[in-house]
Amino acid sequence: MTKADIVSKISDKSGIEKADVLATVEAFMTEVKGALENGDNVYLRGFGSFIIKTRAEKTGRNISKNTTIKIPAHNIPAFKPAKTFTEGVKSKVLVK
Repeated sequence: MTKADIVSKISDKSGIEKADVLATVEAFMTEVKGALENGDNVYLRGFGSFIIKTRAEKTGRNISKNTTIKIPAHNIPAFKPAKTFTEGVKSKVLVK
């Protein structure tokens, strides 16, 4: 499902014009991104949390030059689904 699909479904269900729904979805994504960039987590009760995870420093390998490289510690954004969200997916989606 793409952002355009989400906008279309919300527009169809709510009766709001697609342009307004698109602006709302864009604003939501901008706010979540901004909060994470400022070091804040975003908690959406019943849906999940957008959190910042810290990756530890590690040693990697450059295979083409056969050398080791040092990968510094860094932060990455992550999504942790709520328990009800996870249980709903487990019970309704068939295993392939």
